[in-house]
Amino acid sequence: MTLSLVIPRLETSRLILRGPEQRDFEPLCAFLLDTDRAWGFGAEKNRGRAWRWFAMSIGHWALHGYGYFTMECRETGAPCGITGIWNPEGWPEPELGWVVYDGFEGRGIAFEGAERARRWAYEDLGMTTLTSNIVPGNDRSIALAERLGAHFERSYVNIEMGEDLLYRHPTPEALGYGADDDGSPEAYA
Repeated sequence: MTLSLVIPRLETSRLILRGPEQRDFEPLCAFLLDTDRAWGFGAEKNRGRAWRWFAMSIGHWALHGYGYFTMECRETGAPCGITGIWNPEGWPEPELGWVVYDGFEGRGIAFEGAERARRWAYEDLGMTTLTSNIVPGNDRSIALAERLGAHFERSYVNIEMGEDLLYRHPTPEALGYGADDDGSPEAYA
């Protein structure tokens, strides 16, 4: 049996957001096994568990029609992180999430990719709200959520991570999505 997924390809001035491919496993695995880097996302204990997360992420696309995109650098073709909409069983509602791999921090890639994924969720999927669920102490993710216009709404107990801070993103209307947008990749830079 072959499962065919329809995962859009989104672009920004510096990134391609695309569906996960087999070649994306190694950089994702390196991230997931790095407990210092992945603590706020959910580090894994071994390659087998990292592979299961990778496969689960692909399954999320099959079940929901959305999920995490691989962020690829347009210039080099290198996978540089993931971003997208995540809503597994037990989540309070769809979440906009992001991860940037080692060596790609400090370039605005997470912001650029997350902003483009959010626009897609609002304009193409018809979502009207999104959250970002952040482990307390993950100051970089909190700063990015706030840069994206999200505000702290409440704490809750995440079934995987324990206490989480729920940040609410602005509505599509508040962001002006759809107004005077020509759809060009430069609009997302």
